[in-house]
Amino acid sequence: MPLDPAVDAFSAPALASHDGTRVGVLLSHGFTGSPASMRPWAEYLHEQGYAVSVPRLPGHGTVWQDLQRTTYADWFDEVERAFEKLRSECDLVFVAGLSMGACLVLDLAAARGRDVAGIIVVNPSVSTERLDVKLLPVMKHVVPAFPGIADDIKKPGVTERGYSRTPLKAAHSVMQGMKATRERLPEVTQPLLAFRSREDHVVPASSSRHLLSSVSTRDLEERVLEDSYHVATLDNDAPVIFSVSADFVRRVTSESVQAAGD
Repeated sequence: MPLDPAVDAFSAPALASHDGTRVGVLLSHGFTGSPASMRPWAEYLHEQGYAVSVPRLPGHGTVWQDLQRTTYADWFDEVERAFEKLRSECDLVFVAGLSMGACLVLDLAAARGRDVAGIIVVNPSVSTERLDVKLLPVMKHVVPAFPGIADDIKKPGVTERGYSRTPLKAAHSVMQGMKATRERLPEVTQPLLAFRSREDHVVPASSSRHLLSSVSTRDLEERVLEDSYHVATLDNDAPVIFSVSADFVRRVTSESVQAAGD
């Protein structure tokens, strides 16, 4: 069956250079979500002249059973492939992610160092307060899935086109990936812009606090979103995310170009 274009990967080349610099932005969706949660953001950045890439993480955008056969390593590899393609086309590449997508791009930033120009995260999932995650190694062999976590959106009538079920084998892999990423957060030194919803029913505020207290970057800003839930990229505060992130990319690009010329 053909894949719905709304949940498929999306990419577009740069429309313009910025001070002679070609700039790209990689945007990663979250666990059980789809590229639909990132596409409006990507389209906005493309209108600003940037190249954009929104990969579809393996096992996503089809049926939740497909996700059972994938792991954090598969999702990271897909993000890295998209990143490499952007790098081949651009002089500077920024990375952005929602929820687990934020965890993936932080992991990538720790691994790739100066190859990543800057990082933007929305409701980053790097830690959890849920006690039942300790049971996942056993539960994943007994129960195939829990109720879904998709569509935590305050704005009526909006969907991220995610799954209605959360497969436990894949969820266990998420927890393992988050743990590994937490250990690498001190290696993150790039400029970082973080957005956090005041009310989020999926990721606790402590996850953002852990991130901000663990990274080594000196160029760090957090914006609190007052009128959105977890999938803020599709919610009432989406215009704030779009405009502030574009300003961030523009500023960091200008500073990078200036530093290269000194």
